[in-house]
Amino acid sequence: MTSTPRHESLSEELANLFHRDITRLLQEVRAFPETAALWKTAPGVANAAGTLVLHLEGNLREYVGRQLGAIAYARDRPREFSARDVALDELVRRVEAVREMVPTVVRAIPDARLAAPYPEPYDGAVLSTQMFLIHLLTHLDYHLGQIDYLRRITTGAGAITLAGL
Repeated sequence: MTSTPRHESLSEELANLFHRDITRLLQEVRAFPETAALWKTAPGVANAAGTLVLHLEGNLREYVGRQLGAIAYARDRPREFSARDVALDELVRRVEAVREMVPTVVRAIPDARLAAPYPEPYDGAVLSTQMFLIHLLTHLDYHLGQIDYLRRITTGAGAITLAGL
């Protein structure tokens, strides 16, 4: 007996993917043994895992929370890349907050708004809101993979079991 896939709106499907992947980010952050490990780099690598976590937080708060959800936020992108030694517990708290906010905002976007242009151009191009959300999801996943490898390289630990859908 085969099951029929559940039909959900695109907003719902994207919200579920963001929730899954931000949960995976949270799992990766929690897998670091202590704060110092989050701030180590490897030869040839400019950004520590902690830096990438701060960058993802700022990116999602700005482009999903503020731009699409009208949630007040003043992004300080240079600070995302210059801050050091933010405590592991603080990063966990921040990622947990983003995990609550992003899927809620995305889930509430009506189909007509998904097809409409995103509120601001990206890299000089006008993209639909759905295309920009897909871009944000792939950006999250790109850095999630980097964080996973940095954790493995800097701590000597292996892969962890990540959340599914």
